[in-house]
Amino acid sequence: MVHEINDGPSNEEPNTEPLGRLSILSYGSGHMLNDITSSCWFTYLLLFLTDVGLSPSNAAIVMLSGQVADAFTTIFVGELIDRFGHFKLWHAGGSILVAVSFSSVFGGCVPCKLLNSDSSSLETIGYSVFAAIFNVGWAITQVSHMAMVNCITSNPTSQVSLASCRNAFTMVANLGLYAIALAVFTVFNNTESVNIMLEYRWIAYLSIFLGSCFVVVFLIGTKEPQLKKQMQSKNVCRISWAHWFKKTLYYQVALVYTLTRLITNVSQSLLAFYVMNDLGMAPSSKASVPAIIYICSFIISVVLQEMKWSSWRIKSFFSIGAILWIFSGAGIFVLPSTLHYFMYALSVAIGAANALMTVTAISMESILVGEDLNGCAFVYGSLSFADKLSWGIALYALESYQVTPDVKSNCFLGITHSIPRLGLGLLPSVCAFISIVVTYTMDLQHRRSRRLIEEPLLS
Repeated sequence: MVHEINDGPSNEEPNTEPLGRLSILSYGSGHMLNDITSSCWFTYLLLFLTDVGLSPSNAAIVMLSGQVADAFTTIFVGELIDRFGHFKLWHAGGSILVAVSFSSVFGGCVPCKLLNSDSSSLETIGYSVFAAIFNVGWAITQVSHMAMVNCITSNPTSQVSLASCRNAFTMVANLGLYAIALAVFTVFNNTESVNIMLEYRWIAYLSIFLGSCFVVVFLIGTKEPQLKKQMQSKNVCRISWAHWFKKTLYYQVALVYTLTRLITNVSQSLLAFYVMNDLGMAPSSKASVPAIIYICSFIISVVLQEMKWSSWRIKSFFSIGAILWIFSGAGIFVLPSTLHYFMYALSVAIGAANALMTVTAISMESILVGEDLNGCAFVYGSLSFADKLSWGIALYALESYQVTPDVKSNCFLGITHSIPRLGLGLLPSVCAFISIVVTYTMDLQHRRSRRLIEEPLLS
């Protein structure tokens, strides 16, 4: 027999108390390896693949193969974590897979070396295989880490603090990557294909080492969440997928989170092309412009971590970030190369917008889950599925049109609008506008859930 009970105040739930700063910092460090490799993936993989000879469409296929593998892995891993728990074990396994496979993505085409062939099709397949393996490990680490939030604490302010700290470490990871890249690009000042591969290989190795150090800190400093164990010991029913599909808020949060990730990921992937090809900035700008964005994001994330949060404040700060992106996208869309130095001012606004939207979007996920902990991993996994698949399809579509001459020569107000300019300026602005509308319709309330308790049939 199954009964529904309302949770009232109880002294059995110490996790409603605010978390200490060390606990928050330890948790935030756990995604550093994912973040620094992801930053390298989004910022430099397309440049790397095209530099070594792949066409833009084949490079997009490599990216898409990784995103598809990532998307489907998040669903299955979310289901397995909901069934069996052990967040840290999943996190450690995924981190090992990321560290081992990522170096192979930038290590050259392994099948081409084994078969002694320069076929573009074989190159595409070879890079795609390692891209898929890397993204499987990345998805395992991401879902296990994100799903821990609601199981570590049920305090709403602490949940936002965890998301904010995680985002702050994301900024640290990105800044670390661009510092590494700037140093490597300065040392290797060559354009030959062999040296280009060596550059990116060093960037990959140093990124893996730095990220792995923070993973060790996370595994040592973060305890296995207890709320999940407590619910399993009380025979709380595992929540089915249909439970979430019946909630309007699930679709609203899914759309807002997917649009937010689409904005940040597509803009990051196209930024280097935009500043180099459209604005004609110096080669160092492909590291300095992103660095400014992440410095601003880091500062905003630290400020957000110190605030007390309510549902109204989450919606308001998200909307502010989306409005900043709308104006930034418009500026990028019309910015001529002769005024390229304005890109640094736009970078400040983009950095603030990314932090505001990302922290609050992840916090919306925590509110959606509430205390339904036996389904939390599915929520994070399914939303990541939508995020990864939509981003992969969007980037593939943009890169496919990159080879079309009439699209690249499209002019408006005397400015040539390439695919990077359209993808970095127009697409994020449209996504930001839609996300504001959806956020306005949300009913975000921090509720205590009604939990299902199983009892023997013959009680």
